[in-house]
Amino acid sequence: MPEVGDGAAEPAAGPGERTSAVRRPVRTALAPVRLRLAVLGILLTVRISVGVALPALLATAVGAVLDGTDVRGPAALLAAVLVVGALCEAAAGPLATSANATTTHRLRMLTVRHLLALGPRSPHAVGDAVTQVVRSAPMAASLPAWAAESAISLLGSVAALAALWWTNWQAGLTFTLAMPFTVLIARRFMKEAGLAQENYLGAQSLIADGLVAALAGVRTIRAAGTLAAETDRVLGPLPELSAAGRAMWHTERDVVWRLGLLLPLTDVLVLAVAGLAVADGRLGPAGLLAVSGYLALASGMVDQIDGLLGIAQARAGARRLGEVFGHEPPAGGTGDTVPADGSVLLRGVTVHHAGGPVLDRLDLELPAGAAVALVGRTGAGKSVLAGLPGRLTDPDEGEVSIGGVPVRDLPLDRLRTLVVHAFERPELYGRTVHEAISMGRPGVDREEVVRAAVAARADRFVRRLPAGYDTLLDEAPMSGGERQRLGLARALLRPALVHVLDDATSGLDSVTEAEVSRSVTELLAGRTRLVVAHRAATAARCDRVAWLDGGRIRAYGPHHVLWTDPEYRAVFGPAGATGSPAGPDPTKKKDEEERCRVEHR
Repeated sequence: MPEVGDGAAEPAAGPGERTSAVRRPVRTALAPVRLRLAVLGILLTVRISVGVALPALLATAVGAVLDGTDVRGPAALLAAVLVVGALCEAAAGPLATSANATTTHRLRMLTVRHLLALGPRSPHAVGDAVTQVVRSAPMAASLPAWAAESAISLLGSVAALAALWWTNWQAGLTFTLAMPFTVLIARRFMKEAGLAQENYLGAQSLIADGLVAALAGVRTIRAAGTLAAETDRVLGPLPELSAAGRAMWHTERDVVWRLGLLLPLTDVLVLAVAGLAVADGRLGPAGLLAVSGYLALASGMVDQIDGLLGIAQARAGARRLGEVFGHEPPAGGTGDTVPADGSVLLRGVTVHHAGGPVLDRLDLELPAGAAVALVGRTGAGKSVLAGLPGRLTDPDEGEVSIGGVPVRDLPLDRLRTLVVHAFERPELYGRTVHEAISMGRPGVDREEVVRAAVAARADRFVRRLPAGYDTLLDEAPMSGGERQRLGLARALLRPALVHVLDDATSGLDSVTEAEVSRSVTELLAGRTRLVVAHRAATAARCDRVAWLDGGRIRAYGPHHVLWTDPEYRAVFGPAGATGSPAGPDPTKKKDEEERCRVEHR
């Protein structure tokens, strides 16, 4: 199985639940920039206050000019306020950019950490996960800054509207009567733009996931000559992407022309009412100038298409990111009980997948220090069962325990030291070959790494690399079998009570596999081993075999005893169906056969 397998996914959360799920990580990401955001809020407030004050100051200066009085005081005050506004504007931009960059970085880190913590339980394919980190996280991170700027701008617009009423109540009333229409247009725009953006991100995720899958199988595609077909498959969601993009543009176009007609019409009506007041002598020329300034500021609450679009996109990113944080990673136990030994016990274990049980009320006991092979046809659930001791998968029902202690009661960091996994297709992490083997044990010395590599029969080919164990992984061309041996060496390096080898030698030839098996048996003597086996020879080298069939253990006993069953032999394919014995000769094991009980369930 791949190193990251399928796990039981939780039901998808609704939009409200997803947005709620992302609030906590967003708050965590905001922690280092709270001071910067507070300063940004102050700067924006001062800038808005300057904007609200400017029409009155300008009207005062113009009034002084028209009246022939001393204009130096009003002009100096107006200039000072303009300078303050310019300084706030200059400082707010870099501060907002810095806060957004820091928040984006932290939210991306939190998203990656959460995805890794979900592990096999993650409902997100690789391409979707990448899109969440690359696109959704920065969009969600921008939400606090957009919200703060919009809120302060709204307060400024409300203050300007109040000043408009104070300057001329008829003009204020005219503007207020027109406001519901603009608010409805803006609200509809926010809803439609957010939905279109969410659909756009979803289509991007589908394309990214298809591309990742295609790149992983690029050799197969080239060999089969199906490049055109695979290109069409990867770009299959392109019409959805295009439709979502067009929907965003159409939504923005509609709101632009509607507001483009409504707002100027509102301005004309307000200025006409104010002009009549000037003609009647109820408002002076300077007052008309103030009305014009306050009108522009009051209109700002809806005449900000970029701001509204930014908020809509940020909310869409937050909702998409909520799909990640809406799934809780496994919680470790808090118990301090230490398992007595490496025995593994499964009682009444049921695991559901895709609507049906993969494991059905399964019982299995692995004695401490024994090597137990797990065999079964493809799709029997071997890898699911193998993931239970280390909680790569949790049962929907039943209990799994190690040394008499339920694994759910063990802290995850302790469980990771008790159970070690080696996989069929291991992923190698680290900068060098040494770091790939010592993953999880950064302080281990070279001698232990070499010992583990020797046991996995990896030392010989590693020493042939340009820099041996210090060879960069990117510069170390390896076959699948060689990578598998490095993954096995990584597992052997970790001292644990239970070692789970999930078909970890399938890529080796029979001679090398036999050598590795003997070496592993010597190195792991006294430790419990659960070996997912597809070869009869692998099963024969284990103390016992658990035959998995129909979600339960069909039989449990020595390989040579089970080998007498034609259906058991058929599990290993044509070679097993021929009846050729694998392992010890059954005729020479009569005494042992009588002592061993084969359980049929």
